[in-house]
Amino acid sequence: MASVEKVSIALTVKQISSLRGAVEAGEYASTSEIVREALRDWEVKREMRRNEIERLRRAWDEGIASGPGRSIDFEAVRAEGRRRLAVIKAKP
Repeated sequence: MASVEKVSIALTVKQISSLRGAVEAGEYASTSEIVREALRDWEVKREMRRNEIERLRRAWDEGIASGPGRSIDFEAVRAEGRRRLAVIKAKP
């Protein structure tokens, strides 16, 4: 294991109970193991969030660069959607 540094965190009674319950059930060797896994999951989610924000920024920039918007005939879009759905439903 990499070098370890102890830190102190504040948890609710319910959170501590959940941690201890998982350890007592044999799901984890220690509460520290649970917290380390939670941090690894958080790091993955954090990176995914960063990537999604970057993707959205690129999409925004592409949209701005594509020029001004134009009007859409929503009734025509709905009609086309209904037509396509009917074709899909009609297939065996």
